[in-house]
Amino acid sequence: MYLKTLLIIVLATAMTSCKDVNTNTQKATVNEDKVVEKKSTATYEDLEGNAISLSDYKGKRVLLNYWATWCRPCIAEMPDMEKAQAILENENYIFLFASDQSVAKIEKFKEARGFNLNFIKFNGVYANKGVSALPATFIYNEVGEQVLRFDGGLKWDSPEMIEKLRAVQ
Repeated sequence: MYLKTLLIIVLATAMTSCKDVNTNTQKATVNEDKVVEKKSTATYEDLEGNAISLSDYKGKRVLLNYWATWCRPCIAEMPDMEKAQAILENENYIFLFASDQSVAKIEKFKEARGFNLNFIKFNGVYANKGVSALPATFIYNEVGEQVLRFDGGLKWDSPEMIEKLRAVQ
């Protein structure tokens, strides 16, 4: 019975994850206007181009979600993530949404979809983070240690998930 349940979970995750993760992000990206962006040396940056680091958030619990504008499961889970973010807003959590796509593409997505989420640019290579399918979500505790990982789209505002997130130490 346990093996059947485990097999169902693995298959469900595989079926709900985006498979076409671009692992070659070292080349300069080109946005819709054919303008080449300069590659930042920072692993993460905000949409204004300011370098940020996960260590900037020490003392907070961090939910870091890797996503893409073309990834349906990524987009489908965002409304639930917005709700979870609101539920946990007074519980020392920061939610970050990292995409390796151009800042212009991320901003266009944000404007079109209207999500109230903290979108950031990821300048690294997904494979170097152990990500082979999107969405992938990492949870870090207040000292910056990764304590949980979730692959595939999930119901982030469910009572069970909120309890898991609240339990992070």
